[in-house]
This record gives sequence, structure tokens and C-alpha cells, in this order.
Amino acid sequence: MSASSASIINSSVFILTGFPGLDQYHPWFSIPFSSIYAVVFLGNCLVLHVIHTEQSLHEPMFYFLAMLALTDLCIGLSTVHTVLGVLWGLSQEIGLDACISQTYFVHGLSCTESGVLLAMAFDRFIAICNPLRYTSILTNNRVILMVAILMRSALSILPVIIRLKFFHYCRPHILFHSFCLHQDLLRLACSDIRFNSFYALALVICNLLLDAVLILISYVFILHTVLAIASREERLKSLQTCVFHICAVLVFYIPIIGLTMVHRFGKHLSPFVHVLMGNIYILFPPLMHPIIYSVKTQQIRSRMKQWFSLKLK
Repeated sequence: MSASSASIINSSVFILTGFPGLDQYHPWFSIPFSSIYAVVFLGNCLVLHVIHTEQSLHEPMFYFLAMLALTDLCIGLSTVHTVLGVLWGLSQEIGLDACISQTYFVHGLSCTESGVLLAMAFDRFIAICNPLRYTSILTNNRVILMVAILMRSALSILPVIIRLKFFHYCRPHILFHSFCLHQDLLRLACSDIRFNSFYALALVICNLLLDAVLILISYVFILHTVLAIASREERLKSLQTCVFHICAVLVFYIPIIGLTMVHRFGKHLSPFVHVLMGNIYILFPPLMHPIIYSVKTQQIRSRMKQWFSLKLK
């Protein structure tokens, strides 16, 4: 073992990697990445601003949309400094405590976002299957309670995050991504990681998988109710209210499934694939959600037009 490798192993500093073998192109990669982060920040801030200022949007569905925009915004803010730091060549190093904190935010916010999408599916289920009781079921107090329940993931993930602090990382401290993930840190540990592995799998099943199943069940009931409507125009109108939420669900779950499959079964794949999937996982949903809901919501769309027209003057 070389002296440099030994110093990396013995230190509490981890090395973040960009796109392996393409280091000379990192400054060029930083251009689209910077643009995407800017769109994520501005788009989600605009959604939050419009929901806050437009009185007509003060209803449960848009409260959940605000929660979705907030989690997307926080995921972007928690990773932007390390991703662009690597691509700009400013720093590839991150301390153990900072890495664990970033891991907590990335995974905790992802689980929270899954819960928000489930709450939005429940909102659509009540609105279509039981419209006369919508306002009595989804009161502001109950919405606040649901949002509090959504924070379960922020607490449920703490046991595995805390244990990361006490692991012995005996392998070279080189991470596959330009931000920290739980799976990457486990790969470097020489301690007993069985609890973290099984607990993390249980969290995926209890949070992400269960949420996905419940969303699917809610849409089975929604489809059954819509098909019973006699008027074709009413059926189409009801389905159109769900299309954008379905798109938001797919935009969120497809990258997570892809990254999970790559980490579990893609050890033979090129490191480039791991890095690419990791970046899609943290950037694609926060980028697409404001676009999806700005197309759906006339108030958000008109405010975007006003904002861009002012910028162009």
C-alpha cells in the first residue's frame, strides 16, 4: 500500500469523484449542471411564492405541492456545493461529519417526498371518489397533521445515519459520486454493517415501496369511479386532474428504482453509470416537478410568463 493510499484510509476525509476518466471535461459538464441547479432553485421558489401569494391556491392539493417543492429545493441545496465543487475543480474532499449530514438530507428528503406524493394521491382519491365530503375530510388541521406524519422519515432514518459515525472505514475513502450516499459509505466500512443493510432495506420497503403500492391502490379506486361516470367529457375532465400527479410520481420513482438496481445488481457496470444514475436521482425530479405543475396550474404559468417578460425588458 502506498503512503498516499494509507493517508486516505487513516484520515476522516473522503474523496468525491465526478465522471471517472472524463476529468478534463468537468468544466464543460458544469455548464449544464449549473443551469439545472439554477432552474431547480428558481422553479421551486416560484412555485412556493405563487402558492403563498395566490389566495385561490390555498387548498390541500397546493399545500402538498408546496411541500413537494420545498423538499425538491432542499435536496438541490444539500448537494449543489459538492457537485459543482467537484466539477469546477474547487474541492473533491468532504469530512466524515459533513458527508453523514449530506447522506441524512438526501435519503431523508427522498422518503419525505415519497410521502408527499402519497398524500397528493389521497387528495385526488377524495376529490374524485368522494367529492361532496372533500372539504370536510381534508380540513386545514388534518392537512397539518398529514404533513407532520410525513416527517416520519426524518426520524426513521436516524438510526442508520448515527451508526455511520462509529464505523471504521478501512478501505480507500473514495466515493463513487460527487455527493454522499448511504450505500457508498457502507461500501468503505470494515465494521459490522448488517444492521444498516437490513434496516435500510426495511425503510425502503416500509416507506418507498408501501407508498408506491398505496398510490397504485388509490388510482385503481379512482379509475373504477371514473369509468362509472356516464358522461365522456366528465370522465376526461376527472382523468386530466390526475395525469400531472401520475407524471410527478413516475418522475420521482423511476430514478430511485434505477439507482437502487444499479447499486444492488450493477457492480459489474462502469463507474460512469453509477455517477450518471446518482445525478439523475438528485436532479431529475426537482427539475421536472415545477415544469409539470406549472403546465397544470394556470396561476403558476401566468406568473412565470410575467417573470420572464420582466427579465426580457
